[in-house]
Amino acid sequence: MKVGFIGLGSMGAAIAPNLVRAGHEVSVWNRSPEKADPLVAGGAIRAATPADASRGDAVFTMLADDAAVEGVSEAILASLPAGGVHISLSTISVALADKLTEAHAARGQHYVSAPVFGRPPVAAEGKLFIAAASTPEAIEKAMPLLETIGQRVQVFGDKPSAANLVKLAGNFLIVNVTEALSEAMALVAKGGVEKADLLDFLTSTLFGAPIYKNYGALIVSETFEPAGFAAVLAAKDMRLAGEAADSLGVSMPLNDLLRARLGRLVEGGEGHLDLTGLSLLASRDAGLK
Repeated sequence: MKVGFIGLGSMGAAIAPNLVRAGHEVSVWNRSPEKADPLVAGGAIRAATPADASRGDAVFTMLADDAAVEGVSEAILASLPAGGVHISLSTISVALADKLTEAHAARGQHYVSAPVFGRPPVAAEGKLFIAAASTPEAIEKAMPLLETIGQRVQVFGDKPSAANLVKLAGNFLIVNVTEALSEAMALVAKGGVEKADLLDFLTSTLFGAPIYKNYGALIVSETFEPAGFAAVLAAKDMRLAGEAADSLGVSMPLNDLLRARLGRLVEGGEGHLDLTGLSLLASRDAGLK
């Protein structure tokens, strides 16, 4: 297929090569052009503009937030052929997903929400978990591409924004786990127990899921840079989850707590750190070195 890819941050740069290796003709664009250099060297085509990346069968967007997606949406809408598919991998608001769905439908185009779960190393291996939603026709067109970049694609119905709601719910749980691990490790460390020993015991018994193993290991090793999931982006996601909850009349008191914790990290100049940098707050609050 002739595919465009817009957004070559840490995730986009890890995902796009899988499409190139699968034999697709991939045009790439990023606001900072030099980020496209490794992909072009690997066989991708450099697109001069977002519009140029959107003239094929499908175009992916993998961007940081609503503003970034809206910044390229007009170019995509104007350039994507009728019947073409815009596949949004970004974690964006439910409201924006609904807006894009309507805008693409008005032009005879398809829009698929397909936000992903997994950090850059997982993305590079083509083993992301993908929550997708759109019309059956759009999903059929997008599925071969999604299966190239992910190990599992779960479809959540024909309304694209449903996938965005799933993504926000999933990230809400990820941030909850991170905060809980941070507090638990601060507790045992203050009592003289090694955090690594706690993690080994818990993840080999009751908490064997990858989220506990992987995020726990980052907390123990204090590997907060480079960020696989930056705290500032997690703060954005919790804000979006709160907005979705308000629109649906759902109370999420834990989300209020998480937004406050992430806000402390961001306001303290540490929003660039990995989400697991939340453990710094727990350690400091406990009076640990």
